[in-house]
Order: sequence, then C-alpha cells, then structure tokens
Amino acid sequence: MPEIRLIATAVHGRYLLREGGPRLLVGFHGYAENADIHMAQLEQIPGVSEWTIAAVQALHPFYTRNEQLIVANWMTHMDREHAIADNLEYVRRVVSELGNPRPFVFLGFSQGAAMAYRAASHIPCDGLIVLGGHVPSDVAAQDPVQLPPRVLVARGDRDDWFPAEKLKNDLKFLSGVTVVTACAFDGAHEWTDEFRAAAGRFLESVR
Repeated sequence: MPEIRLIATAVHGRYLLREGGPRLLVGFHGYAENADIHMAQLEQIPGVSEWTIAAVQALHPFYTRNEQLIVANWMTHMDREHAIADNLEYVRRVVSELGNPRPFVFLGFSQGAAMAYRAASHIPCDGLIVLGGHVPSDVAAQDPVQLPPRVLVARGDRDDWFPAEKLKNDLKFLSGVTVVTACAFDGAHEWTDEFRAAAGRFLESVR
C-alpha cells in the first residue's frame, strides 16, 4: 500500500464584509453554498443593520453541475482532524483581522453549523446561533466544553437532514454547559422569517 503523507501549504480564503455597527456577526454557509448566498440571508435578520457582518466562505470551492455557480464545502471525512485545524486557524485569522470586537456572535447553517460550533468552542465569543445542524462529536468530546454563555438552536419541523431526535440530544447536551434556547419553526432545511425573527431577538439579547 502507498504511504500517505500530508504537507502544510498556504491557502487563501475569502469572506464578505458588510460594515455596520460596532458589533460583529460571523456566519458560515451550508454545503454547496457560498459567502454571497449566506450574506443575503444574514442581511434579512431583523435589527442586523446595527451589526457588522462577515460571511466566511469555505476553503474548498467547486462548480455546481451546470457550472453556472461556484460554491464551496467546509470539509469531508478525509484527513478530518487536519481539516478541522485548518478551518479553525482560518476563522481565527478572519476574526483577528476584524479586530476581535465585542460583542460578537457566530452563526452557522447546515454544514456551517458544525463550523460555528467549532469556532465558538475555540474562539471566545458572546453568542452562537445554529440552524439545521447538530453538535459535532469533536466539540462534544471537549473536556471541559467551552461554549459561549448563550446559544440559539433552530430546526424546521420538516427538516430531514437534522432530525428531531438529534435536536433533542443536542439540547440535553447543551443545557449542561450553557444557556440554550430552542427555536422550532414551520419549515424544512431552510431559512424562514420565523427563524430570522428568533435570530434577531437573540442578537438583541446579546447586544
């Protein structure tokens, strides 16, 4: 069998920045999305005009099947531990470039929810919002678990990608380490106005 070797190399990531108030919201998109798609969703959250928004794009771009759009992926199972470390360092550099303002909140959708959990468990922040994604095993295995003082977890009641049982388990786990609020809304694996309203209230509470 051939020997597997890994080598570190510099990779440039991209993020979109929309200047607003002194508070910072850092968002992570879902699989096969990009920073532009995510920014458009973040900008619809009520009250977010008072926040500066950074929509971070995953480091692994690819074309959609019709090659009309460039999207991205956070990671696969291949060399998973190294990918997690690379992503965390990437986010640290984004936050550092923005001056580490306070308060600031991480938000993640779908595959980006796992990225948001990881970022919030390694980079001090004031809040965490996750939509349609569960706590990754590496975060749950931390000892001690380090998460911000407030977390909002949201799920559409028809979301087959994030089953109700996973939400139940996550809420049980999170309630032991932080103050967690659940948002169950009428919808599938998607953003809705009901979720955006809950996210807006959460941001107001952090502010």
